Amino acid sequence: MLEIKNLKKRFGKKVVLKDINLKVNKNDIIGIIGPSGCGKSTFLRCINLLEKPTEGQIIFHNDDIVDNTKLESTRKKIGMVFQQFNLFNNMTVLENIILAPVMHNMMTKKEATKEALRLLEEIDLKDKKDFYPNELSGGQKQRVAIVRTLIMNPEIILFDEPTSALDPEMIGEVTNLMRKIAKEGMTMLIVSHEMNFIKNFCTKVIFMSDGYILEEGTSNQIFNHPKNEKLKNFLSKINDI
Repeated sequence: MLEIKNLKKRFGKKVVLKDINLKVNKNDIIGIIGPSGCGKSTFLRCINLLEKPTEGQIIFHNDDIVDNTKLESTRKKIGMVFQQFNLFNNMTVLENIILAPVMHNMMTKKEATKEALRLLEEIDLKDKKDFYPNELSGGQKQRVAIVRTLIMNPEIILFDEPTSALDPEMIGEVTNLMRKIAKEGMTMLIVSHEMNFIKNFCTKVIFMSDGYILEEGTSNQIFNHPKNEKLKNFLSKINDI
């Protein structure tokens, strides 16, 4: 479904991603862990080309999308949920959700509104459709941001620290929605410092450090039988697993 080959990313003289290789299969739920500043978020941003890789290939359905002229269509299929929600504060919840599918001519306004209301009802936020983002809790904002991605009918969703801006009591609202989406067959890549969530939720986990993927495996292999010394050291500092 998706394969990253020899991916590198530089910002000036700083090399953030040095040589990333990863295969993503349909229905994979891949957790990405590692110390702050190791390139996890940059890696996600490269996958849907919010950052253009310096070198390497991103093969999506047998097509290298790095130099893809169909950038817009690629981003429809590889959605992204951000740490800080990225909702438009001058638009209502409903307006935020229907903006992209209408703007990209995927749906009429009437069709998009109907689908948005259906999705909002599924997450018990239909009564908030006319609210503005600053009237919502952090958990509600993030759930709206996820619905905004879902309405585009993506094949993969990238989650960049989806719960790190939330108060602890709101984290469950978002992770429960992510579990529901996973049960419906969505392929996901998730950067998170919530180790318990990654350990219990992801089908595969990769450990990044110094711009490389140093180890990958099942959740059990990574958390209970780590091989790489940097991974062992990283896990020894984590208290919540």
